[in-house]
Amino acid sequence: MQHWSADDVMVNGVKIHFHRTGGDKAPLVLCHGITDNGLCWTRAAGELEKQYDVIMVDARGHGLSDAPEGSYHADSHAADVVGLIQALGLEKPRLMGHSMGAATVATLAATYPDVPSRIVLEDPPWRAVERSPQERAAYMDEWRQMTITRQNTKTEAEIAEEGRTANPKWDESEFEPWSHAKKQVNPQVFGFGVAPAPTLHWRALAPKITCPTLLVTGDPELGGIVTAEIAQEVTEANGHIQTAHIANAGHNIRRDQFWPYVDLVLAFLAGTA
Repeated sequence: MQHWSADDVMVNGVKIHFHRTGGDKAPLVLCHGITDNGLCWTRAAGELEKQYDVIMVDARGHGLSDAPEGSYHADSHAADVVGLIQALGLEKPRLMGHSMGAATVATLAATYPDVPSRIVLEDPPWRAVERSPQERAAYMDEWRQMTITRQNTKTEAEIAEEGRTANPKWDESEFEPWSHAKKQVNPQVFGFGVAPAPTLHWRALAPKITCPTLLVTGDPELGGIVTAEIAQEVTEANGHIQTAHIANAGHNIRRDQFWPYVDLVLAFLAGTA
């Protein structure tokens, strides 16, 4: 990690921060979940950088990126990532995203089909039955208030300890960037997915993806969002999408089952899976 660089680009009037592993390798852009930041990919990037020039993006409102007034929907995040790709001159990068970041990457692939070469979606927020707009707004507002309270009352060390208690499968190295991100995040980010949301519903979005895509799922009983039924529906709707289930993992698949996840995505990114 000592050789990684950090920089900013201005995209759509927003400063977007990123870390980069560097090297003369194919580019791989990583998009994190809501309330995380780019460095929450640190452990995974340490393996991925052996084969790729890994770019870890701080989404708007997260990490060291700007937190502008306005949209925090997936289409805005996707436009930011496309702008970063163009600013850095990346040619047909591979992209991976987790949760909100997976929604960002899927939206990017569907909206800007000439940009990515292939993508990995780690448990995107694709539900069989969506919450109503009112339920979604109430859920996100509760999460916003909890985040503000935690930022105002807890230290990073206390937040990290909460994480250890809630996530006993995670490697110890995950908790420092995770807890730091929770202190950095701007409460505006909880506008993600709240009406009016111009982003297409996933059932309309998934068929528009034209690049090779890997949808990685965990166990719903452990907190995973994408069910086996949804995964089957997606693959039947789009032959470019393949799915892989990693057992004994919840929503944070790469953190719960790190090595099965790394082996899986490296094989797919190389075009051998």
